[in-house]
Amino acid sequence: MTAKTLMIQGTGSGVGKSIITAALCRAFHRDGHKVAPFKAQNMSLNSYVTEEGGEIGRAQVYQAEACGIAPHVAMNPILLKPSADNNSQVIVMGKVRGQRNAKDYYAERPNFVREVAEAFDTLKDKYELIIMEGAGSPAEINLRQHDMVNMAMAEMADAPVLIVGDIDRGGVFAWMKGTLDLLSESEQNRVRGFIINQFRGDLELLKPGLTQFEEMTGKPILGVIPFDKELFVDEEDAIPHHSSPFLSNGPSVVDVAIVQLPHIANFTDFSPLLADPGVAVRYVRSPVQAGSPDLLILPGTKNTIGDMQFMQSMGWDRFAQSYQQNGGLILGVCGGFQMLGTRLSDPNHIESDIEAIAGLGFIQATTIMEHEKTTQRRIRPTLPSSIFQQGLEVDGYEIHSGQTIFEKDYPLLFEAEENDCPHSLGLCNEEGNVIGTYLHGFLDNDPIREGFLNYVRGKRNLPPPKEQFNYREFRSRQLDRLADLVTQSINMNEVKRIIGL
Repeated sequence: MTAKTLMIQGTGSGVGKSIITAALCRAFHRDGHKVAPFKAQNMSLNSYVTEEGGEIGRAQVYQAEACGIAPHVAMNPILLKPSADNNSQVIVMGKVRGQRNAKDYYAERPNFVREVAEAFDTLKDKYELIIMEGAGSPAEINLRQHDMVNMAMAEMADAPVLIVGDIDRGGVFAWMKGTLDLLSESEQNRVRGFIINQFRGDLELLKPGLTQFEEMTGKPILGVIPFDKELFVDEEDAIPHHSSPFLSNGPSVVDVAIVQLPHIANFTDFSPLLADPGVAVRYVRSPVQAGSPDLLILPGTKNTIGDMQFMQSMGWDRFAQSYQQNGGLILGVCGGFQMLGTRLSDPNHIESDIEAIAGLGFIQATTIMEHEKTTQRRIRPTLPSSIFQQGLEVDGYEIHSGQTIFEKDYPLLFEAEENDCPHSLGLCNEEGNVIGTYLHGFLDNDPIREGFLNYVRGKRNLPPPKEQFNYREFRSRQLDRLADLVTQSINMNEVKRIIGL
């Protein structure tokens, strides 16, 4: 089988490439096509561990979900995780290759291009259709010689290209025309049309501009996608700019404050809380903004020591101590879990120039940063505890460089496998108001999340909700809503013709 292809590029970052790719993946999957997503190179701090233990960007996981298939590292062969302004961890086919600045990374381009091509070949021999996603803008002329994710990838795959512009940012016609003008002639010929995203207002007022743009460029605008404030999709890079959009005002609503760390990573861990009508989620930067939440969350981070410094400088360490002593509940996930310990050590300066820093001291444990990275899927049963009943099953994944040494035993949440450190999967302190885990994605599991939230409600004297929230069904409905929104707004017959279906 040799797959047909379509590539979605954009006028810039954050214009909607990822979700439009997901929408088309969902639409073609519903039509019975065997479809898969592909992004040659992704830069994101939101990642996921596949069944084979490889790390890829969350956007391609979301797109694979839209296709009804399990994610695979070939869908995102290169993942860059920024750790500083000009330095990123480079992950190739799911495994860490080390840290690179931009110059050193580009010097290895021929090797990376070869591995990208091999990954793409793996997919095109297995699927009928591949919906590809670009990165940023194809018109970054200073980086043209280094490109392997936009037009260079489109050429490698011989893929037609659609370019997305976000009208909500303003100047969409200039963005689209400027992008086209900065492409080479062969690249312009590969562009088969444009899509305008996030439109609010009267479409009749926009139509003269659509006509004039098509006359100026000779390229069709295939559709205008309206803004949908009720649509809930995974954010790829930016922390969700909204609070919980489906909030009800019942007495059982749990108020959750998440510390907005400078290097926050995997904030999609908390998408189930944002979607749950029984939870109100706030991202807060300063303790002054926190108030007295029912639950305080310390999220994952790409730079635990740097963000621990931030916590201290902002007074979060003092706030957390007072909050916990007064009965507040704290959850630490991954880097946030490491911060719950007594000490963070970085003798090899993997994350920063600081060799060691004090943690919050809630858990008697020391984390030592190491070059070797743990990336592993975990499907484990719960242990009987004050939080979970026995017999449930958690499905999550570990992504961390530090190894934590626990200096005393704590109540455990999940059953470990032989030779595992059982405390790493999940624990709580003796009082039951400080909880930590290395498991990303554990809140995606409906029974686990509901048990955890009901535990929080019990501690805060809140009644249980009248109805249970099914996150998996909710995600499926939202993907269908996204697909409907896009396919009803663009000329799908022309899109199919462009693809050759």
